[in-house]
Amino acid sequence: MKLAIFGLTISSSWGNGHATLWRGLCRALASQGHRTVFFERDVTWYAGARDCWGIPGGELVLYREWREVAARARQAISEADAAIVTSYCPDALAAAEHIFESSTTGVFYDLDTPVTLGRIGRGEGVPYIGASGLAGFDLVLSFTGGAAIEALRERLGATRVAPLYGHVDPDLHRPVAPVEAYRGDLSYLGTYAPDRQDALEQLFVVPARARPAQRFVIGGAQYPYDFPWSANIYFLRHVSPDNHPAFFASSRLTLNITRRDMAAMGWCPSGRLFEAAACGCPLVTDSWDGLDAFFAPGDEVIVARKTGDVLAALDSSDEELRAMGSLARERVLAEHTSERRAEELIRLISEPRGVRDMRCHAHSAGP
Repeated sequence: MKLAIFGLTISSSWGNGHATLWRGLCRALASQGHRTVFFERDVTWYAGARDCWGIPGGELVLYREWREVAARARQAISEADAAIVTSYCPDALAAAEHIFESSTTGVFYDLDTPVTLGRIGRGEGVPYIGASGLAGFDLVLSFTGGAAIEALRERLGATRVAPLYGHVDPDLHRPVAPVEAYRGDLSYLGTYAPDRQDALEQLFVVPARARPAQRFVIGGAQYPYDFPWSANIYFLRHVSPDNHPAFFASSRLTLNITRRDMAAMGWCPSGRLFEAAACGCPLVTDSWDGLDAFFAPGDEVIVARKTGDVLAALDSSDEELRAMGSLARERVLAEHTSERRAEELIRLISEPRGVRDMRCHAHSAGP
C-alpha cells in the first residue's frame, strides 16, 4: 500500500510528540511492505533542531511554501492508496482539498483530539480543520479513545471514527546501560506545557523539595526561566530520541504527566508512557479514565494523584520497581508496538469506505 502523509513534522522531535510516533509508524509500515511519502513544511524552529533526514522505505518532502509543492502533492495523492492529513499540519486545508478532489481514500488523523475538541467547545478556531469539519474524510483516526470518538462524530461530522493510539518502536526503545549524566531517583521527560504545570509541581517539584538528598532530572524544551527549580533538580534542555533509552535506563523511576484536556477526556496514553515502559523503566503516572486498558495500575504502573503517592513510590524497594518495570515492558511488547499500530492502520484503511463513494457519485452526477 502507498500512503501520502501531510503532517506537522517527522524530521524534528524538538518541542512536539508527533515526530517520534511517525518515525516508528513509518519504519513499521516499511517493514510490512508499504511505502510512505511524508510532506512537511520546512519551518525555522524545526529546521534548527532537525534530527531525522529520511524515512526508511519512504520519502520525506520538505518545502517552504505550499505553492512550491502543490503539484507534487496532487500527484502523490493520486498515486496513493490513502492520503492522511494530521492535526497541526500547517497546510492541512490545502492538502484536504486535493484529497477531496481525488478518488483516493482520505484519512484525518488527530494526534491532539482533546485539544481539538476543547478549542471547538470554546468556540475557538482550529486551523487544521475546515468549515465542513471532518465530514469529507473516509476515515477519522483519533489518538484518544473513549468519549472522544463520539464527540468527533457529533461536533465535527466524522462518519467513520476509530482510535489509533500511541506506540513505541522496541528496536529503538529498549533497556540499555545507564548514563551518569541522566542519573536520577525520579525523572520526567516532556516539553513544557502550562496546562501540565500544576501536576508537574505537585508530582515532581514538591517531592524534590521534600527529598533534598535525592536527584531529580527533567528533560525537555521550552521551560521558562521562572520555573520553580530547586538545587536537586537537574535540567536537560533537549533529549534527542536516540538518547531516550539511556535517559530512562538511568532513572530509578520516571514520571508521566498527561496534558489537562487529554487527562480530562481519558483514554489518552502518551508516546512517552510506552517509551519508558519499553525501556524497562518503572513508571509513576497521573490518573485518567481508561488507563487500566493499557497498563494494570499497581502491578505494571504506579498511579499518583497527590505528592504523597510519589513519595511512597520513591520509597519502594529496587526489587519491587524492577518487577514492575519488567511487567510493563512485557505489556508494551505484546500490545503497543509500532508494528501493531501499523497493522491496525492498514486494516482500518482497507475496510469499506462509503463516504468517498457517495461524494464521488454526487460529483459525477452533475447539476
